[in-house]
Amino acid sequence: MSFTAEVRDELSRLEQTRECCNKAELSALLRLDGTVTRTGSDQYRLEVSTENAQVARRIIRMVKNLYGIKPELTMRRNVLHKTNNYQITIPNQPRLEAILLELGLAGTVYLSGNIEPALIKRECCSMAYLRGAFLSAGFIASPKGDFHFEIRTHTQALAQELAALMARFNIEGRVISRRDTWTVYLKGAEPIINFLALVGAHNALLETENVRIIKSYRNDVNRRVNAEIANQAKASEAALSQLEDIRVIDSAVGLDSLAPALADFARLRMQNPDLSLRELGEASTPPLSKSAVNHRMRRLHDKAQRIKFEQSTTS
Repeated sequence: MSFTAEVRDELSRLEQTRECCNKAELSALLRLDGTVTRTGSDQYRLEVSTENAQVARRIIRMVKNLYGIKPELTMRRNVLHKTNNYQITIPNQPRLEAILLELGLAGTVYLSGNIEPALIKRECCSMAYLRGAFLSAGFIASPKGDFHFEIRTHTQALAQELAALMARFNIEGRVISRRDTWTVYLKGAEPIINFLALVGAHNALLETENVRIIKSYRNDVNRRVNAEIANQAKASEAALSQLEDIRVIDSAVGLDSLAPALADFARLRMQNPDLSLRELGEASTPPLSKSAVNHRMRRLHDKAQRIKFEQSTTS
């Protein structure tokens, strides 16, 4: 089962007792998944298509509980994609037009028009509408991959309204056009987690949060390891350069030509090529601070550079 299917399954099992919230969610479910056709003068036929059995049952239950209508249900098997398609039909009847008007759905094919403002006046109803929109046309990638979330719509106006609805709860949804659809999408873990919390997908929220924490921990470990590797590489390059300076001095004039303390330090570096500057200072007698070690290294480097210069002028 895909992560989208898991979230839909969880949301489809949520129970809400408020009639206003049920109407808001049903309006979104029908608007994004439904089609209205006219069968005659002032006669309508409503059809809803979904591949999710739980969503189909939720729509049927809501229509029955809210309006006392039992829709017709037909299941078809898609052999190519190996999925079931559930077709919910409400044939023309005296109350259908009034129901569509109440849900803000009295329009043309694909139920065009704006979201009925009366349905989303309350925060709880706005949450319910967003829940219905995701159940109908939402997609959420597995948090184990890239964090990605989107809701596909048929019109730019509806996509922008959904984005505005998310903005009420400080969730930034961006609208883009893809072929013949408009999409509201969320990028990054935080807005997706906030949306899941908003619509009541708490199990999916916990799974996403756990994966985010693990990813963050792994990224932090990788950054530290990479930084440590880089530091070690720099230290190794510096040590090789220091050893080369000491060899130049030793082969040209001998280490005994140096001041005794500096000569002893040079021999200590030759004997311990893998020690860091801090460790080299601790191994010195007496122990040296890091600044004192750096100072001696600079003296050795300057001495080696003078010898190289003199050799180049006399050759």
